[in-house]
Amino acid sequence: MEMHHHDIGVLGSWQLAPEIMIPVLLLGFLFLKYGASTARQKIFFFSGLFSILAVVNTPIGARAIDYFSLHMVQHITMMMLTGPLLVLGTPSNFHPSGEIFHALTHPIFSWVSYAALMIGVHLPGPHLFIMEHPWAHKYLEVPLYIALPYLFYYNLLDRKLINRRITPAIAVISLFLMMVPETLTGFFIYVSRGSLYNDMYSLDDQRRGGSLMWSGAMIIDSIWMSFAVYHWIKSEERKSVEIDAEIAAERAAHNG
Repeated sequence: MEMHHHDIGVLGSWQLAPEIMIPVLLLGFLFLKYGASTARQKIFFFSGLFSILAVVNTPIGARAIDYFSLHMVQHITMMMLTGPLLVLGTPSNFHPSGEIFHALTHPIFSWVSYAALMIGVHLPGPHLFIMEHPWAHKYLEVPLYIALPYLFYYNLLDRKLINRRITPAIAVISLFLMMVPETLTGFFIYVSRGSLYNDMYSLDDQRRGGSLMWSGAMIIDSIWMSFAVYHWIKSEERKSVEIDAEIAAERAAHNG
């Protein structure tokens, strides 16, 4: 990703980005070869992979360093859409038991790391460093946009996990609480009266990016919260059926 493509129109700016495209293609290959997945999971998983390429190889990714609004589109897509889609598409036979994965997906650690990335990359200091050093955007920021959201949503979206670590109710609460740093980050960027990033972007572009973050987070988070609430309701219904069955069995045994 080269910085400042001012001699090329935005729509004409495309890039190969092999550092992202090759791992994405490899993931797709491994998924098809080893993943025990349903048709629904395949749709989710490959939609997630496509969403990565859609904001990395296209003008969105090629000019994310030059335009704050495009940077924010990339950010929102990968953190709020790609991660959840990959979780929902994760093969049914993927149940890693290693201590490292267990620690990285700990509900508190994954929430804090996701929120820290969400806020941290938009603080003036870190953001300026990343934008002035394209290698940091390529090899640190974008990979983290993919990895940390996956670890965060891994606990929250119903995949019928073995030994699920949090209840559906806590999943809904966690998603609701994450909406706070997401929307506030966009809001404070939007209402800023001056440039937050040493005039790297125009004020209109900065505000456009802030509004995308603010509104996009609310809309997308509402979708995933609705999804989590649906599974919460379904889990309560299953519990009710199980309790009714136990009561019926006890009555049958008593009458017998």
